[in-house]
Amino acid sequence: MTVPPDDRVFRREMATAYRSGWHFIDLVTAIPHRGDSLMVTLFGEPIVVAREEDEDVRAYRCLRRPRGAPQPVRCAIRYGMIFVNLDQRDHQMAEPDTTTATPRSA
Repeated sequence: MTVPPDDRVFRREMATAYRSGWHFIDLVTAIPHRGDSLMVTLFGEPIVVAREEDEDVRAYRCLRRPRGAPQPVRCAIRYGMIFVNLDQRDHQMAEPDTTTATPRSA
């Protein structure tokens, strides 16, 4: 695909996608059947994208420490393409606000 360098819309969309943390992995046709998987390295991190038994496509970050279970990574399919989001802020569990306050007596 050739894009003219002065295409402002394309540059804006690419900048938005890059800032959002979503990265293109491959086409969905790369893992057509249940149990198929694809391993890629994204920014030095090994990522496994697999088609699960329920036909959903999921991505996992492979941890290098011993006995480390694969860590789920946000995965989305748009227009037949697989995207993953490696931004750590999107993967942390939000803790409820446990701020306590002592009411003042009137």
